[in-house]
Amino acid sequence: MDTAVLLAYFTGLQERIVAALSAFDGQPFLTDAWTRPEGGGGLTRLIEEGGFFERGGVNFSHVAGSRLPPSATAARPSLAGRAWEAMGVSLVLHPRNPYCPTAHMNVRCFIARKENEEPIWWFGGGMDLTPYYGFDEDAHHFHATCKRALTPFGDDAHPRYKKWCDEYFFLKHRNEPRGVGGIFFDDLSEGGFERCFALTQAVGDAFLDAYLPIAERRRALPYGERERDFQAYRRGRYVEFNLVWDRGTLFGLQSGGRTESILMSLPPVVKWRYDWKPEAGSAEEKLYTDFLKPRDWA
Repeated sequence: MDTAVLLAYFTGLQERIVAALSAFDGQPFLTDAWTRPEGGGGLTRLIEEGGFFERGGVNFSHVAGSRLPPSATAARPSLAGRAWEAMGVSLVLHPRNPYCPTAHMNVRCFIARKENEEPIWWFGGGMDLTPYYGFDEDAHHFHATCKRALTPFGDDAHPRYKKWCDEYFFLKHRNEPRGVGGIFFDDLSEGGFERCFALTQAVGDAFLDAYLPIAERRRALPYGERERDFQAYRRGRYVEFNLVWDRGTLFGLQSGGRTESILMSLPPVVKWRYDWKPEAGSAEEKLYTDFLKPRDWA
């Protein structure tokens, strides 16, 4: 296991994604390097009020500490108390146009160390799509791209990680999914380091192909205040998931990461209403009836 190889991939992935998104948007991303007293730091790349993205961030972090925080050991309590090192890339993109979906992608590697023992490592990551107005062809394209990325890793990889995504990105207190899903995996170490790293790279490398064609297809669709209002309402669900259920957000805050960088995932304009229901037969209702349910989109 060569951490230099890992770092080279993650920093290169961030550079490639930011370059493509900046070209698509027409405006540059802000660059903000940060460090943390406990060890390590990161590079935040952010765009606000861009030509296409109302807000978006593509973050690289490489951090370390003397004891794994609770969010990192909840599923593996035997690792509690170990020193740790974590690195990866995380992005969230919030377009201004309500017909363009929000997108999330994350790829990461953890290493847990204990004196006189071999390091324990694992990978995690995935990507998911959160539309406000659903389109069958967009959901199909996103899931088909995810499936192609995982095809070299066995017939069970895509069904397994799609199901994991559907179950993970679910708002239990609302009894509804965050969006149309994608793929998600964590605690990945089976098959050896080379295989796990290759799978993680395949996911990270597939993001632009999964998302940008959808954004290009929808970017010129006209919209009005009704669509923006519904977008802001549904963005509230995104906020609720990230602040209540997301392990990555909890890990970042518990491990002393930079708060501004961790919370760059939150959208800039959000609304909540009391017990609101969409109008019967409306395009807004169609999101609930046709898209906010697990389906074999690929």
